[in-house]
Amino acid sequence: MDILLDVLRTAIAPSTAAFALAAIGLNFHFGLTGLLNMGHAGFMLLGMYGFAISIQQGWPIWLAVLVGLAAAAIFGLLLGWPTLKLRGDYLAIVTIAAAEMIRFLGRSQSLSGLTGASSGIRGSDFKPPFEELSPFPDSIVQIGPLEMHGSRSSSWWLTLVTWSLVIIFAIIYWRLAGSPWGRVLKGIREDEDAVRSLGKNVYSYKMQALVIGGAIGALGGITWALGNSVQPDSMGRPTTFWIWTLLLLGGAATVFGPVLGSILFWSALTLVKSVASAVLPPEVLAPTDLEPFSLVLVGVTLMLLVVFRPQGVLGNKKELAFNG
Repeated sequence: MDILLDVLRTAIAPSTAAFALAAIGLNFHFGLTGLLNMGHAGFMLLGMYGFAISIQQGWPIWLAVLVGLAAAAIFGLLLGWPTLKLRGDYLAIVTIAAAEMIRFLGRSQSLSGLTGASSGIRGSDFKPPFEELSPFPDSIVQIGPLEMHGSRSSSWWLTLVTWSLVIIFAIIYWRLAGSPWGRVLKGIREDEDAVRSLGKNVYSYKMQALVIGGAIGALGGITWALGNSVQPDSMGRPTTFWIWTLLLLGGAATVFGPVLGSILFWSALTLVKSVASAVLPPEVLAPTDLEPFSLVLVGVTLMLLVVFRPQGVLGNKKELAFNG
C-alpha cells in the first residue's frame, strides 16, 4: 500500500506537472515543427532565474513571471536568428551548446550577486510571495490518502497551480495545432521545401514555434523552482534528455502525450525504486545504487518501446515516428 501511495504522490507531484509543461513546450518545437531542440533545459533555467531574481528585487509576482517568460523569448530569438536555417543534427548540436552556455553563465562567480553562482538561489528567497497567495491553510492538509502542506514548497497549492497550467497549455496546443498556423508548422515538419514553394515564410514560422515553445518551457522551469530552488546544475543536459523521453514516451504531436509521458516516466521510476528497496536487501543493492538501477530498468523499457511502438503510447505512427 505504501508503494502505491508513493507512486500516486509522484504522479500528481508539482515536479511531474512542471516537466509535463516543459514537454508541451518541446512539443511545439519537435511535435509540430520538427525542430531538434536539444537545449530545452536552457529555456527552463532562464525562466527560473528571471522569476527568482525579479522576486529578490522586490517586483510583484506577476511581473516576475513575465520577466522569466520574456528572458526565454529573447533567448529564443537570439538562438533562432542564426540557427533556424540549420537542419537535423546541426541544430541539435547548437542548441545543446546554447543551453550549456546558460548553465555555465549561471555558475559564473562574476554574476554570483544575481545568480548565486554554483550555489544557486535558495527557495526561501523567492517562494514567499507565491506561498502567500495560497487559499489552503499554512499546515499539513490531508485529502483522501495523501498528506501535503497547504502552501509551502511542494504543496497542495503548487500542485493545483501547476496542473491547472498543464491543462490550460494542453488546450492551447490542441487549438493551435488544429489551426491554419499549426497546419503550416506540420507541413514544415514533413517537407519545408514544399511549404516554402507555397509562398510561406518558413523561417518566420519556425521562429514563432521556437519562441512559444521556449516560453512554455520557461514556465515549466518556474513551477519546478517553486517546489525546489534555482540550481544551475539541476537543469543540465540530462534534464533535456528527460523531457525528450517524456515527450516521445507519451507521443509527440499529440495533445496529452507530454502529460501522460511525464506521469508514466516519473511514476515508473518511483515504482521501480520502491519495489527494489523493499525486495532487494542492502547487501545486494545499496541504497545509493537505487536511483541508477531504477534509471537503467526504465531506460531498457523505453528502448523496447522505441523498437515496438516508436510513435509512443498515444502517437499516430502515420503522422510521426522516431524514424519518420
